[in-house]
Amino acid sequence: MFETVLVANRGEIAVRVIRTLRALGIRSVAVYSDADAGARHVREADTAVRIGPAAAAESYLSIPRLLEAAERTGAQAVHPGYGFLAENAAFARACAEAGLVFVGPPAGAIELMGDKIRAKETVQAAGVPVVPGSSGSGLTDAQLVAAAQKIGMPVLLKPSAGGGGKGMRLVRDAAALGEEIAAARREARGSFGDDTLLVERWIDRPRHIEIQVLADGHGNVIHLGERECSLQRRHQKIVEEAPSVLLDEATRAAMGAAAVQAARSCGYSGAGTVEFIVPGDDPASYYFMEMNTRLQVEHPVTELVTGLDLVEWQLRVAAGEPLSVAQEDITLTGHAVEARLCAETARKGPGGRVDFLPSAGTVRVLREPSGEGVRVDSGLLEGSEVGTSYDPMLAKVIAHGPDRATALRRLRAALADTVVLGVDTNAAFLRRLLAHEDVRSGALDTGLVDREAAALVRDEVPEEVYVAAALRRQADLAPVAAGGTWVDPFSVPSGWRLGGEAAWAHHHFRAPGHTPVTVRVRARGTTGEADVVVGEAEMPRTAKLLHHGGNGEGLGFELDGVTHTLTVATGPDGTWLARHGDTWHLLPHDPVAATGGAAAAHAGTLTAPMPGTVTVVKAAVGDEVAAGQSLLVVEAMKMEHVITAPHAGTVTELDVTAGGTVAMDQVLAVVTPAAPAGGALEES
Repeated sequence: MFETVLVANRGEIAVRVIRTLRALGIRSVAVYSDADAGARHVREADTAVRIGPAAAAESYLSIPRLLEAAERTGAQAVHPGYGFLAENAAFARACAEAGLVFVGPPAGAIELMGDKIRAKETVQAAGVPVVPGSSGSGLTDAQLVAAAQKIGMPVLLKPSAGGGGKGMRLVRDAAALGEEIAAARREARGSFGDDTLLVERWIDRPRHIEIQVLADGHGNVIHLGERECSLQRRHQKIVEEAPSVLLDEATRAAMGAAAVQAARSCGYSGAGTVEFIVPGDDPASYYFMEMNTRLQVEHPVTELVTGLDLVEWQLRVAAGEPLSVAQEDITLTGHAVEARLCAETARKGPGGRVDFLPSAGTVRVLREPSGEGVRVDSGLLEGSEVGTSYDPMLAKVIAHGPDRATALRRLRAALADTVVLGVDTNAAFLRRLLAHEDVRSGALDTGLVDREAAALVRDEVPEEVYVAAALRRQADLAPVAAGGTWVDPFSVPSGWRLGGEAAWAHHHFRAPGHTPVTVRVRARGTTGEADVVVGEAEMPRTAKLLHHGGNGEGLGFELDGVTHTLTVATGPDGTWLARHGDTWHLLPHDPVAATGGAAAAHAGTLTAPMPGTVTVVKAAVGDEVAAGQSLLVVEAMKMEHVITAPHAGTVTELDVTAGGTVAMDQVLAVVTPAAPAGGALEES
């Protein structure tokens, strides 16, 4: 076994690999960019090496810098985690040439299975069923269109060189093929450096089921059962479970045997995953999609139902050990479900569309769940800076139970106990998704999340959240007595006035994406009770602050006789509040300044919905544009967001260029509305 292993990754997967290295008594070496100098994986490793600036291309994707770090620290092996260079055959070869063991499959297997076209041809020759689609690589746009028309709509465009849903496009209308091919090529080129595409027949309401395989260098290959990965958004998994409720024992055995055959066909060794698409109404008809030649994000659910540590087995196989378990030794015990906690903000757009935009900020308060059957794989620490340079996944919350209902219930409770203040996350969205009737019943398909997203996103900020923020601010304004001594009553922010009734204190808040709200508070004598009015309400409500403390402490109060408790944090970026997995961000608001700004602002002003980089600019000043026309594309955390014209008109301002970075809410462009037919626009 190795003495020292370098972990060529970051975040939660680096922390998770380090955990197994520590359990095996192996010295761990972390690497970090400037952006990750204080990250958790750096603190938990035995030693750490700086490898460059925040840009991944100059740090985590720099093969020379990673190899140099390994040499400087005496590492004998490199564990690539997932993402970055985990499926990069050149990296595997470079490790071997440097005398390092790459903890993964041979470079040839990575190369073969990384090319989806060759992979399909290889496994098909081995007797594994594949999805009908295009054949051959390097197809032109015209050839892709022809192949799609031959297969029949709808079709799925997929990059040949990558995975993770990047660059995938579902196309139902043949007229949209040209534009979608261009978009898919652009995203594939940006994500993988290769814009080769293939096209496959789309199966409506499919299930995404994958088989975990484990192979050694002695000819032994086994499978560890399946994972159900059908809960996806934009082709990216967000919830996974093991086993799948869809499969019976016969189908599980058949799919497992096919996965083993696929692994053998490419000379595989180590842990890998064979992915299948399965018609929900005919599980016996399954088709090979691709093979991931690395550890999967969702590997913990397999570990929990099999009792095997997959990272440990990756290391043992890489060290030349044979598998000590046979296929007949593998049993699946209980049920496990995983939810991916991501830094993102959900916003409803026109027509009920929901946009999931990358979030960034400082983690001011962190509370991670625990308890029976609950596991958390996390890369977070309080004080962590979450930026937009890397993937938005922050942590994984996993629950195991004797049955599926118990596992789902434990996971929902764990998400309710998850508190991340300072950065928007999808915890509440995931919790509501897990409570959805179709999820509870197991009636899943890969389109369920996108169909139901609007119903799973909270529309408004509850009144009690504004009340909590106002009471906290009111209490923070109160003077603190020194050693219990007398406090000047005239300095207490009660609103009391000589010769009259107490006046109202006004607290102004703005939640991103919502109309600003004013909360009026008026103390009722010395009882601790107060009248509160939220927004435009006519009747005051009765509130009483029960307790509050510093950041991360619970704030308790009564509102009309009902007790509420929220976790609160304040900072330069406003007030953050959390309850049962939901998080709200309230910013200070100046009504006078806002009124002046609104009068001057143009109705056609387009601002950046997230911090990121402008990748494409499709318009110029003076262009006449139609309502909904794409003007530019902003990318952050490997996600593209298309900025469209809010109405027909003329582009009168365009303040960005391709390749430039933008901040949240930065003005990008202004579209002046077209004049009404038969008349001119009035001056405003």
